Amino acid sequence: MVYYLISILVLALDQLTKWIIVHTMDLYETRSVIGEFLSITSHRNRGAAFSILQGQRWFFLTITPLIVIGISWYINKIRKEPGKRLLCFALSILLGGATGNFIDRALFGEVVDFIQFHFQFSLFGKAIDYIFPIFNVADSCIVIGVALIFLDTILQSRRERRGQVHELDGSGN
Repeated sequence: MVYYLISILVLALDQLTKWIIVHTMDLYETRSVIGEFLSITSHRNRGAAFSILQGQRWFFLTITPLIVIGISWYINKIRKEPGKRLLCFALSILLGGATGNFIDRALFGEVVDFIQFHFQFSLFGKAIDYIFPIFNVADSCIVIGVALIFLDTILQSRRERRGQVHELDGSGN
């Protein structure tokens, strides 16, 4: 149950921040948060994260419910297993993020994005000026969730290897 509450909190935060952007800023308006490095920019995206698959609304409206059902089923399957808390947490924030962007696509045909990073630095004497694609809370949670799934996979693999080593040496620890 706690994992669904986490998903609901992610969804609520995502939808609240998007609502604030839509109701307080004009489209393409930018407000600086930390100089030129971090800005809030009102933007709309008809694709996936980083504007890939633009205009594929029906694809996302079809695939996202299947993903949500699959994630929910898997959380229910593993939530009581020992050592699965990190994986369940990762899946829960991924679930909240996917649902948040799904709601935008279903209701408005586009996703509200607003977090923008602008990187300016010098590397080996060459000036680098890069504006990271604008994103939102749901996108952040999806990326963090996937990263945590990878981390959990690595940690699980280590635990299994340690268990196999202990079985081979007879120590049982």
